[in-house]
Amino acid sequence: MNKQKRLEIFQRLAEAIPEPETELNYSTPFELLIAVILSAQATDKGVNIATDKLFPVANTPEAIYALGEEGLKEYIKTIGLFNTKGANIIKTCKMLIELHNSQVPDNRKDLEALPGVGRKTANVVLNTAFGHPTMAVDTHIFRVSNRTKLAPGKNVLEVEQKLLKNVPKEYIIPAHHLLILHGRYTCTARKPRCGACCIYDLCEYKEKTA
Repeated sequence: MNKQKRLEIFQRLAEAIPEPETELNYSTPFELLIAVILSAQATDKGVNIATDKLFPVANTPEAIYALGEEGLKEYIKTIGLFNTKGANIIKTCKMLIELHNSQVPDNRKDLEALPGVGRKTANVVLNTAFGHPTMAVDTHIFRVSNRTKLAPGKNVLEVEQKLLKNVPKEYIIPAHHLLILHGRYTCTARKPRCGACCIYDLCEYKEKTA
């Protein structure tokens, strides 16, 4: 896939998705961090149901830490792996209070040192909360990148590195959400909605549907 085709793909996606934003509900970098930790192997809708009840009660490291694991679990027990996630969130809050003046760090090293925060979560927070040119490759981005041949790769790190290299500079910040939303609603897993796709003629997927 050449440079001009990649540019055209992102121009069309940006036109079709004029407000490429996360579908997780949040109002601060800390709320986003907690929501993203909870979103692993869970839907954004399911996370929002939990955080819409949690955040009005506790939306700072001190407030959530004060709930304790048992108190926090009452709010997140509908989410998969809530026991592990709850324990990690409490530990993360403690570290934020003790090491970062209760602020979410805006660098990868400190973010990935927090319990429950891996490379993908760090990339989401850096991109969405702080506007860094990062690419959090989830299942949607991995699928779209490989299907379209925009950035084919055998694993998420390979796809991430190719996207960072190949995405036009003017779209590097919104590209994360443009690709996620395109994958979530158009280039779906079981059967892509090729007939409703704005980049149908640019996509190099060999098994396009009518």
